[in-house]
Amino acid sequence: MLDQLSDELHRAAADRNPLRLLDTLPRLYAAARSADEPALSAVLARLGDLFERVPVRIGARLGVLCGALAELGGDPEPVAEPLVAELADCLELAGTFAAHWRTATGEAPPEPVADDHAWTEATADRLAAAPITREAAVELADAWSLAHLRSLPVLSILQLSPRLRHALPGRERLIAALGTVLDERPDLEFLAGLLRVLDDERLVVLHRPTGRGYEVVIGGIGDNAQLHTLLADVLSGPDAEGLLEGVRPDPAWVRAATDGPADPAAPPVRGPFALLDGRGGRIWNEGRPADIPRVAGVRVLVLERSAYERSWPAGRIYPMMRPDVRLLRILPAGEAASWLARVAREARVPA
Repeated sequence: MLDQLSDELHRAAADRNPLRLLDTLPRLYAAARSADEPALSAVLARLGDLFERVPVRIGARLGVLCGALAELGGDPEPVAEPLVAELADCLELAGTFAAHWRTATGEAPPEPVADDHAWTEATADRLAAAPITREAAVELADAWSLAHLRSLPVLSILQLSPRLRHALPGRERLIAALGTVLDERPDLEFLAGLLRVLDDERLVVLHRPTGRGYEVVIGGIGDNAQLHTLLADVLSGPDAEGLLEGVRPDPAWVRAATDGPADPAAPPVRGPFALLDGRGGRIWNEGRPADIPRVAGVRVLVLERSAYERSWPAGRIYPMMRPDVRLLRILPAGEAASWLARVAREARVPA
Protein backbone atom coordinates (compact mmCIF):
# COMPACT_ATOMS: atom_id res chain seq x y z
CA MET A 1 0.00 0.00 0.00
CA LEU A 2 2.77 2.47 0.87
CA ASP A 3 4.51 1.80 -2.44
CA GLN A 4 1.27 2.40 -4.32
CA LEU A 5 0.60 5.67 -2.53
CA SER A 6 4.18 6.77 -3.07
CA ASP A 7 3.70 6.02 -6.77
CA GLU A 8 0.54 8.16 -6.72
CA LEU A 9 2.47 11.08 -5.23
CA HIS A 10 5.13 10.84 -7.92
CA ARG A 11 2.54 10.65 -10.71
CA ALA A 12 0.63 13.62 -9.29
CA ALA A 13 3.87 15.61 -9.13
CA ALA A 14 4.74 14.66 -12.71
CA ASP A 15 1.22 15.68 -13.84
CA ARG A 16 1.44 18.93 -11.83
CA ASN A 17 -1.83 18.04 -10.14
CA PRO A 18 -1.98 19.77 -6.73
CA LEU A 19 -5.41 18.39 -5.82
CA ARG A 20 -4.20 14.80 -6.20
CA LEU A 21 -1.11 15.62 -4.19
CA LEU A 22 -3.21 17.06 -1.38
CA ASP A 23 -5.50 14.05 -1.46
CA THR A 24 -2.65 11.51 -1.38
CA LEU A 25 -0.51 12.99 1.43
CA PRO A 26 -2.94 12.21 4.30
CA ARG A 27 -3.77 8.80 2.86
CA LEU A 28 -0.09 7.89 2.78
CA TYR A 29 0.31 8.96 6.41
CA ALA A 30 -2.74 6.92 7.47
CA ALA A 31 -1.29 3.83 5.81
CA ALA A 32 2.15 4.49 7.32
CA ARG A 33 0.85 4.33 10.88
CA SER A 34 0.68 0.53 10.68
CA ALA A 35 3.89 0.03 8.64
CA ASP A 36 7.18 -1.34 9.94
CA GLU A 37 10.52 0.48 9.97
CA PRO A 38 11.89 -0.93 6.67
CA ALA A 39 8.71 0.08 4.81
CA LEU A 40 8.76 3.57 6.34
CA SER A 41 12.44 4.02 5.48
CA ALA A 42 11.83 2.86 1.91
CA VAL A 43 9.10 5.47 1.43
CA LEU A 44 11.24 8.24 2.92
CA ALA A 45 14.04 7.31 0.53
CA ARG A 46 11.66 7.95 -2.37
CA LEU A 47 10.26 11.27 -1.16
CA GLY A 48 13.41 13.36 -1.24
CA ASP A 49 13.30 14.17 -4.95
CA LEU A 50 9.69 15.38 -4.85
CA PHE A 51 10.30 18.75 -3.20
CA GLU A 52 11.60 20.49 -6.30
CA ARG A 53 8.63 19.19 -8.31
CA VAL A 54 5.72 20.39 -6.16
CA PRO A 55 4.33 23.88 -5.35
CA VAL A 56 5.70 25.71 -2.32
CA ARG A 57 2.71 25.18 -0.04
CA ILE A 58 2.43 21.50 -0.91
CA GLY A 59 6.17 21.17 -0.38
CA ALA A 60 5.67 22.40 3.19
CA ARG A 61 3.05 19.72 3.78
CA LEU A 62 5.28 17.12 2.16
CA GLY A 63 7.97 18.08 4.64
CA VAL A 64 5.57 17.61 7.55
CA LEU A 65 4.76 14.15 6.19
CA CYS A 66 8.48 13.29 6.07
CA GLY A 67 8.88 14.38 9.68
CA ALA A 68 5.86 12.29 10.69
CA LEU A 69 7.24 9.19 8.94
CA ALA A 70 10.53 9.67 10.78
CA GLU A 71 8.65 9.93 14.07
CA LEU A 72 6.94 6.62 13.25
CA GLY A 73 10.35 4.97 12.90
CA GLY A 74 11.61 5.62 9.36
CA ASP A 75 15.22 6.57 8.68
CA PRO A 76 15.25 10.36 8.08
CA GLU A 77 18.71 10.61 6.55
CA PRO A 78 17.58 10.35 2.89
CA VAL A 79 15.31 13.41 3.28
CA ALA A 80 17.57 15.49 5.54
CA GLU A 81 19.27 17.37 2.71
CA PRO A 82 16.09 18.50 0.91
CA LEU A 83 14.31 19.31 4.18
CA VAL A 84 17.19 21.53 5.31
CA ALA A 85 17.56 23.13 1.88
CA GLU A 86 13.83 23.90 1.68
CA LEU A 87 13.88 25.40 5.17
CA ALA A 88 16.98 27.48 4.44
CA ASP A 89 15.38 28.78 1.21
CA CYS A 90 12.27 29.71 3.17
CA LEU A 91 14.16 31.44 5.99
CA GLU A 92 16.28 33.46 3.58
CA LEU A 93 13.13 34.70 1.87
CA ALA A 94 11.51 35.31 5.26
CA GLY A 95 14.45 37.49 6.26
CA THR A 96 14.01 39.48 3.06
CA PHE A 97 10.29 39.77 3.81
CA ALA A 98 11.00 41.27 7.25
CA ALA A 99 13.37 43.86 5.80
CA HIS A 100 10.96 44.86 2.98
CA TRP A 101 8.02 44.96 5.38
CA ARG A 102 9.72 47.49 7.62
CA THR A 103 10.63 49.58 4.59
CA ALA A 104 7.11 49.45 3.18
CA THR A 105 5.12 49.92 6.40
CA GLY A 106 7.44 51.22 9.11
CA GLU A 107 6.06 48.45 11.32
CA ALA A 108 7.33 45.23 12.85
CA PRO A 109 6.55 42.19 10.68
CA PRO A 110 3.08 40.74 11.26
CA GLU A 111 2.16 37.58 13.10
CA PRO A 112 2.31 34.86 10.42
CA VAL A 113 -0.76 32.84 9.47
CA ALA A 114 0.24 29.56 7.86
CA ASP A 115 -1.49 28.09 4.85
CA ASP A 116 -4.00 30.94 4.45
CA HIS A 117 -4.23 32.24 0.87
CA ALA A 118 -6.29 35.29 1.87
CA TRP A 119 -3.71 36.32 4.49
CA THR A 120 -0.89 35.94 1.96
CA GLU A 121 -2.70 38.06 -0.61
CA ALA A 122 -3.54 40.81 1.87
CA THR A 123 0.00 40.83 3.25
CA ALA A 124 1.48 40.95 -0.25
CA ASP A 125 -0.76 43.96 -1.04
CA ARG A 126 0.87 45.93 1.75
CA LEU A 127 4.33 44.64 0.93
CA ALA A 128 4.00 45.75 -2.69
CA ALA A 129 4.51 49.32 -1.52
CA ALA A 130 8.19 48.42 -1.30
CA PRO A 131 10.15 48.49 -4.57
CA ILE A 132 9.39 44.86 -5.51
CA THR A 133 7.01 43.19 -7.93
CA ARG A 134 3.67 41.75 -6.93
CA GLU A 135 4.96 38.24 -7.69
CA ALA A 136 7.96 38.77 -5.42
CA ALA A 137 5.72 40.15 -2.67
CA VAL A 138 3.58 37.00 -2.75
CA GLU A 139 6.68 34.78 -2.65
CA LEU A 140 8.07 36.64 0.37
CA ALA A 141 4.74 36.63 2.22
CA ASP A 142 4.43 32.90 1.57
CA ALA A 143 7.89 32.31 3.04
CA TRP A 144 7.06 34.35 6.13
CA SER A 145 3.84 32.40 6.69
CA LEU A 146 5.39 28.94 6.10
CA ALA A 147 8.64 29.28 8.08
CA HIS A 148 7.35 27.56 11.21
CA LEU A 149 5.66 24.77 9.25
CA ARG A 150 8.86 24.21 7.29
CA SER A 151 10.83 23.99 10.53
CA LEU A 152 8.73 21.19 12.05
CA PRO A 153 10.22 18.22 10.14
CA VAL A 154 13.75 19.49 10.77
CA LEU A 155 12.92 19.70 14.47
CA SER A 156 11.76 16.09 14.31
CA ILE A 157 14.72 14.61 12.47
CA LEU A 158 17.27 16.44 14.62
CA GLN A 159 15.67 15.15 17.80
CA LEU A 160 15.51 11.61 16.48
CA SER A 161 18.96 11.25 14.91
CA PRO A 162 22.26 11.92 16.70
CA ARG A 163 23.97 11.21 13.36
CA LEU A 164 22.15 14.11 11.74
CA ARG A 165 22.84 16.40 14.67
CA HIS A 166 26.52 15.58 14.19
CA ALA A 167 26.59 15.92 10.39
CA LEU A 168 23.53 17.83 9.19
CA PRO A 169 23.67 18.62 5.45
CA GLY A 170 23.60 22.38 4.94
CA ARG A 171 24.00 23.19 8.65
CA GLU A 172 26.04 26.39 8.19
CA ARG A 173 23.65 27.80 5.60
CA LEU A 174 20.67 26.95 7.80
CA ILE A 175 22.21 28.63 10.85
CA ALA A 176 22.97 31.76 8.81
CA ALA A 177 19.45 31.87 7.36
CA LEU A 178 17.91 31.36 10.80
CA GLY A 179 19.98 34.24 12.11
CA THR A 180 18.28 36.64 9.69
CA VAL A 181 14.84 36.08 11.24
CA LEU A 182 15.33 34.81 14.78
CA ASP A 183 14.91 38.23 16.42
CA GLU A 184 11.51 38.51 14.74
CA ARG A 185 10.38 34.90 15.10
CA PRO A 186 10.32 33.49 18.65
CA ASP A 187 8.51 30.43 17.24
CA LEU A 188 11.86 29.36 15.73
CA GLU A 189 13.86 29.49 18.98
CA PHE A 190 13.44 25.75 19.62
CA LEU A 191 15.09 25.06 16.28
CA ALA A 192 17.95 27.42 17.10
CA GLY A 193 18.49 25.65 20.41
CA LEU A 194 18.39 22.22 18.81
CA LEU A 195 21.12 23.21 16.36
CA ARG A 196 23.37 23.86 19.38
CA VAL A 197 22.84 20.50 21.09
CA LEU A 198 26.08 18.69 21.91
CA ASP A 199 26.67 14.99 21.28
CA ASP A 200 29.61 12.86 22.43
CA GLU A 201 30.91 15.87 24.35
CA ARG A 202 33.44 15.28 27.13
CA LEU A 203 32.81 17.18 30.37
CA VAL A 204 34.97 17.43 33.49
CA VAL A 205 32.73 17.69 36.55
CA LEU A 206 34.23 18.83 39.85
CA HIS A 207 32.43 18.60 43.19
CA ARG A 208 34.18 21.28 45.20
CA PRO A 209 32.76 20.39 48.66
CA THR A 210 34.33 16.90 48.54
CA GLY A 211 37.22 17.64 46.16
CA ARG A 212 36.10 14.82 43.88
CA GLY A 213 36.10 14.88 40.11
CA TYR A 214 34.55 12.97 37.26
CA GLU A 215 34.88 12.70 33.51
CA VAL A 216 31.54 12.25 31.77
CA VAL A 217 30.27 12.24 28.21
CA ILE A 218 26.99 13.95 27.41
CA GLY A 219 24.73 14.03 24.38
CA GLY A 220 21.21 14.99 23.43
CA ILE A 221 20.75 17.39 26.37
CA GLY A 222 18.31 20.21 25.67
CA ASP A 223 19.14 22.58 28.53
CA ASN A 224 21.10 22.83 31.74
CA ALA A 225 18.10 21.97 33.91
CA GLN A 226 18.00 18.56 32.23
CA LEU A 227 21.78 18.24 32.61
CA HIS A 228 21.50 19.17 36.31
CA THR A 229 18.94 16.43 36.95
CA LEU A 230 20.78 13.71 35.04
CA LEU A 231 24.20 14.55 36.50
CA ALA A 232 22.77 14.28 40.00
CA ASP A 233 21.42 10.84 39.08
CA VAL A 234 24.63 9.55 37.51
CA LEU A 235 27.03 10.92 40.12
CA SER A 236 25.03 9.52 43.03
CA GLY A 237 24.60 6.09 41.44
CA PRO A 238 26.55 2.85 41.75
CA ASP A 239 28.85 3.59 38.79
CA ALA A 240 30.16 6.61 40.70
CA GLU A 241 30.60 4.39 43.77
CA GLY A 242 28.00 6.45 45.60
CA LEU A 243 30.56 9.15 46.33
CA LEU A 244 27.99 11.94 46.28
CA GLU A 245 25.44 11.38 48.98
CA GLY A 246 22.16 13.15 49.52
CA VAL A 247 21.75 14.33 45.92
CA ARG A 248 19.94 11.36 44.36
CA PRO A 249 16.97 12.72 42.39
CA ASP A 250 13.50 11.23 42.49
CA PRO A 251 13.26 8.48 39.82
CA ALA A 252 10.19 10.24 38.39
CA TRP A 253 12.33 13.32 37.70
CA VAL A 254 14.91 11.19 35.93
CA ARG A 255 12.29 9.44 33.80
CA ALA A 256 10.78 12.78 32.80
CA ALA A 257 14.26 14.04 31.84
CA THR A 258 15.04 10.98 29.70
CA ASP A 259 12.24 9.20 27.87
CA GLY A 260 9.25 9.12 30.19
CA PRO A 261 6.21 11.38 30.59
CA ALA A 262 6.22 14.36 32.91
CA ASP A 263 3.47 14.13 35.51
CA PRO A 264 1.98 17.64 35.85
CA ALA A 265 0.79 16.74 39.35
CA ALA A 266 4.25 15.64 40.50
CA PRO A 267 6.28 17.92 42.78
CA PRO A 268 8.92 20.03 41.00
CA VAL A 269 12.52 18.95 40.65
CA ARG A 270 14.72 20.15 43.49
CA GLY A 271 18.24 20.98 42.38
CA PRO A 272 21.00 19.82 44.72
CA PHE A 273 23.77 21.95 43.21
CA ALA A 274 24.78 25.45 42.33
CA LEU A 275 26.45 25.14 38.91
CA LEU A 276 29.54 27.15 37.99
CA ASP A 277 31.77 27.01 34.96
CA GLY A 278 35.52 26.54 35.05
CA ARG A 279 36.07 30.30 35.17
CA GLY A 280 33.78 30.94 38.12
CA GLY A 281 30.75 32.08 36.14
CA ARG A 282 27.24 30.97 37.03
CA ILE A 283 25.63 28.26 34.88
CA TRP A 284 21.92 28.93 34.62
CA ASN A 285 19.40 26.13 34.22
CA GLU A 286 17.82 28.02 31.33
CA GLY A 287 21.06 27.92 29.36
CA ARG A 288 22.47 25.06 27.32
CA PRO A 289 25.51 22.82 27.68
CA ALA A 290 27.04 24.49 24.62
CA ASP A 291 27.25 27.69 26.70
CA ILE A 292 29.66 26.08 29.20
CA PRO A 293 33.11 27.46 28.34
CA ARG A 294 36.17 25.30 27.87
CA VAL A 295 39.23 25.29 30.07
CA ALA A 296 42.30 23.66 28.53
CA GLY A 297 40.16 22.40 25.67
CA VAL A 298 37.42 20.73 27.72
CA ARG A 299 34.16 22.02 29.17
CA VAL A 300 34.37 22.18 32.96
CA LEU A 301 31.41 22.18 35.34
CA VAL A 302 31.88 22.89 39.04
CA LEU A 303 29.26 21.69 41.51
CA GLU A 304 28.84 23.74 44.66
CA ARG A 305 26.44 23.44 47.57
CA SER A 306 23.39 25.49 46.76
CA ALA A 307 22.79 28.39 49.14
CA TYR A 308 19.05 28.05 48.60
CA GLU A 309 16.69 25.47 47.17
CA ARG A 310 16.11 25.77 43.46
CA SER A 311 13.26 23.97 41.74
CA TRP A 312 11.82 23.60 38.25
CA PRO A 313 9.17 21.51 36.49
CA ALA A 314 10.13 17.94 35.62
CA GLY A 315 10.50 17.15 31.93
CA ARG A 316 12.62 18.02 28.92
CA ILE A 317 12.25 20.63 26.20
CA TYR A 318 12.81 18.21 23.29
CA PRO A 319 10.52 15.26 24.02
CA MET A 320 11.73 13.01 21.17
CA MET A 321 15.46 13.45 21.85
CA ARG A 322 16.98 10.73 24.02
CA PRO A 323 19.67 12.19 26.31
CA ASP A 324 22.90 10.51 27.29
CA VAL A 325 25.02 11.17 30.38
CA ARG A 326 27.70 8.53 30.87
CA LEU A 327 30.35 8.39 33.54
CA LEU A 328 33.68 7.59 31.87
CA ARG A 329 35.82 7.56 34.98
CA ILE A 330 36.28 8.89 38.49
CA LEU A 331 39.28 11.19 38.50
CA PRO A 332 42.16 10.14 40.75
CA ALA A 333 42.46 12.41 43.79
CA GLY A 334 45.57 14.15 42.44
CA GLU A 335 43.99 14.87 39.06
CA ALA A 336 40.84 16.23 40.68
CA ALA A 337 42.92 18.46 42.95
CA SER A 338 44.90 19.73 39.94
CA TRP A 339 41.68 20.64 38.13
CA LEU A 340 40.27 22.39 41.20
CA ALA A 341 43.47 24.41 41.56
CA ARG A 342 43.35 25.36 37.89
CA VAL A 343 39.71 26.40 38.22
CA ALA A 344 40.59 28.55 41.23
CA ARG A 345 43.30 30.29 39.17
CA GLU A 346 40.98 30.76 36.17
CA ALA A 347 38.32 32.33 38.40
CA ARG A 348 40.80 34.98 39.53
CA VAL A 349 41.89 35.91 35.99
CA PRO A 350 39.76 38.69 34.41
CA ALA A 351 37.88 37.48 31.31
